[in-house]
Amino acid sequence: MSLALRADTQKKKGLSDREAALSRDEHGANSISGGKKRGFMSRYLEGFSDPIIRVLLIALGINILMLFRGASVAEPLGIAAAVMIATMVSTISEHRSESTFMRLQEEASRVSCAIWRDGALCELPADEVVVGDLICLQAGDRIPADAVIVSGSVEVDQSALNGEAKEAKKYPGRRPIFNDGIDFLCRQALFRGTVVTRGECECEAVRVGNGTFYGKLAREVQVETRKSPLKLRLGRLADIISKLGYTGAGLVAFAHIFRSFVIEPGFSMSGTLALLHNPGVALAELLKAVTYAVIVIVVSVPEGLPMMITVVLSSNMKRMLRDNVLVRKLVGIETSGSMNILFTDKTGTLTGGRLKAAFLLDGEGAELTAEQAYRRREFWTMLFPAIALNCSAVMSSKKGVAAGGNATDRAVLEFVCQKPGGTKKLDAVNRIPFSSELKFSASHVTGDFSKTFIKGAPDLLLTHCSSYLGADGRLSPLDRKRIESEIARLSGSAYRLIAVCMSDFPVTPQGNFRELTLIGLLAIRDEVRPEAKKGVREAQSAGIQVVMITGDSADTARAIAKEVGIIRRDADLALTSAQFSGMSDAQVLKSLPSLRVLARATPADKSRLVRLSQEAGLVAGMTGDGINDAPALKAADIGFAMGSGTEVAKEAGDIVILDNNFASIANAVRYGRTIFKSIRKFIIFQLSVNLCAVGLSCVGPFIGVESPVTIIQMLWVNLVMDTLAGLAFGGEPPLRDYMSEMPKRRDEPIINKYMIGEILFTGSYTALLCVWFLKSPFAHSLFRESSGDIVFMTAFFTMFMFLGVFNSFNARTHRLNLCAHIWRNKAFILIMCLVITIQLTMIYFGGSFLRTTVLLPGETLCALLLALTVVPVDLFRKIFLRTCGKRGGV
Repeated sequence: MSLALRADTQKKKGLSDREAALSRDEHGANSISGGKKRGFMSRYLEGFSDPIIRVLLIALGINILMLFRGASVAEPLGIAAAVMIATMVSTISEHRSESTFMRLQEEASRVSCAIWRDGALCELPADEVVVGDLICLQAGDRIPADAVIVSGSVEVDQSALNGEAKEAKKYPGRRPIFNDGIDFLCRQALFRGTVVTRGECECEAVRVGNGTFYGKLAREVQVETRKSPLKLRLGRLADIISKLGYTGAGLVAFAHIFRSFVIEPGFSMSGTLALLHNPGVALAELLKAVTYAVIVIVVSVPEGLPMMITVVLSSNMKRMLRDNVLVRKLVGIETSGSMNILFTDKTGTLTGGRLKAAFLLDGEGAELTAEQAYRRREFWTMLFPAIALNCSAVMSSKKGVAAGGNATDRAVLEFVCQKPGGTKKLDAVNRIPFSSELKFSASHVTGDFSKTFIKGAPDLLLTHCSSYLGADGRLSPLDRKRIESEIARLSGSAYRLIAVCMSDFPVTPQGNFRELTLIGLLAIRDEVRPEAKKGVREAQSAGIQVVMITGDSADTARAIAKEVGIIRRDADLALTSAQFSGMSDAQVLKSLPSLRVLARATPADKSRLVRLSQEAGLVAGMTGDGINDAPALKAADIGFAMGSGTEVAKEAGDIVILDNNFASIANAVRYGRTIFKSIRKFIIFQLSVNLCAVGLSCVGPFIGVESPVTIIQMLWVNLVMDTLAGLAFGGEPPLRDYMSEMPKRRDEPIINKYMIGEILFTGSYTALLCVWFLKSPFAHSLFRESSGDIVFMTAFFTMFMFLGVFNSFNARTHRLNLCAHIWRNKAFILIMCLVITIQLTMIYFGGSFLRTTVLLPGETLCALLLALTVVPVDLFRKIFLRTCGKRGGV
């Protein structure tokens, strides 16, 4: 827009429609380019990139090839179902969550503004603002574009941009230069996304849409971030499972080939050569070995794992939404459980984001609530009109909430309006409104009595006070030093004091105060949220370092941090942005463990802190509600946006705290840790079963048992014990005990030493028990003789299955009490009962298909009792670890 056109714009009050169209073509529209929204199918296809899903797809491909060898169709169908369900549930959950989020964003973006067009004032959508438009603003309006003030003056709440709760005064002056160096203190500049709190003005739009500071931040948050800890760990687990599966498959294939070509010919070279000279027989044996190898690969892949992860994430996401926590990305829940450093915004997160008068300090230094002041009838008679008739704010229709004026006026008016004041017979005349230059406001009232009431800065008014108003309405000499010491004390606790005085003499705009009487000092600040202290305490007990980042001064930031419990020791470090910027990355990394506060912070400071924390190997979380928080929210491993925050912040966050409750973050951490533990419990169970099965397949040919478990039985075990067990472990309750543990490292593998020990111990015991059962004459004598030993092999299959069922109780807890919290996981109880029912049904009705026959009650009981031995054996392992001081756990 040229200077000539701007001058012409001023003369005729606004652009014409043609000029607006030309400006839109030249400078663009006032809409923010959103990131490319993924459709349902795009999200669904993306689910197949999960590392475990890829392993399953490979196993599925191998199974399909084996169908040409007459293999059962049950296993490929089972794997395909697991893949489809896992990816579909995940897609539906995230799609619904995104739809809910988009509805919230659409509702928040329906903003209109008053614009001069063709000499007439029009109400148009904010998206239609163009560069050069003349916009009319008044109290309560959200500024739709970056602009410069042309006429009038306003006070603006810029906390969404810079985190500073105090309003900024804006008025006409020398035209500022808008560039990448943002100066929020510039008196002539207005920024999109901020709110007018007082006054009226006309301003000219100079940057719109993506060109605004708001728009640039919105584009920053569309950049993809690094992989979540869960995806990283699952990728490594997939590699481990693949290697173990292929190794096991190779061993099984070798065992069967060795048995066929070496053991059966009686270790005779001539017998082996004779077998090799019969291509048909040799090829059949090789194919049989390959078939068993493929079965081992399939069995080693826990297809229930991705479905369990998806189901537990989805169910927790619904539960958390009922608690006003909107999870935009499923993996965000688990990532929150891995978080070990949390950078939290102050305004609107730890504090309410709204100034409030906490109490009144009277002339004797006593702190009074509104209720206590009201009980002093004579005192209240002066206090109420001193504020209610000397204030630019008014009480709104909403009970207890003031509107208009600046934040300070609204806070003091809400304090006195908690109780009735009876000012109907008093009239305010000769009012002097507050200004930052005068530092006071005054009002002369007449009616029942005649007084001049003054409120303003204590350093200005106290020097003119010689007396104070007592509880009984009488005047007493003022001890100014005592009051000044109280002011210093309260200032150290982040309170701002407003002096309320009265006089029998009038006051002019120049001051000329005479014989002032102090009524009291109102202590005002942005109050800490009641739940913030508890939330911070829970996060710290969970081993999470909490760092407060704010645009406030260092003294205010330090006082708030001490109150909420972020600063607890002298060694805790509080820095300003200037100090932080002067430090090298190496110095910041060295100081990071003791850092608790960063004051006067800029958006660049927040993003730098997140980056350096990630470089240090930490899982970084970020909370915030302002536009200035968005880049760091996006860059963090887990971003918590406040529900009352800006659209840009919510777009950047992984989780939206709809009720702004900081304690909800601690709940998210607890849910995240529960999910990770559930995954580990399932893996212990699954790999223990797999180790037993693979061990049997490897050892079987050497002990004369070619197929202790048939291929159909093996697939049946895999389908039932894998998929259903995955759902059972997915229902584990979120225990508060988990919040007393230290966070897991980002690079910590899913399988830890405790898990390896349990898998090897239990897997080896169950495999040895199975070998003993198959080769022991005593075990054989417990069951009836039958054709083909079908009764004995049915009993073995029964014992094998129930070994898995009983071992699931071992795997779900590291405690000696295997039933600890079990009633809070009803899914586990129901699924295990279902597995037992199905297994007994298949034993009695499986017939030749499953190589089973009817067992007598005593025979079934023997098989169950032998399987039950896995419980005391594992209890012995747990007791031994405790005795050695190695309790461990998942």
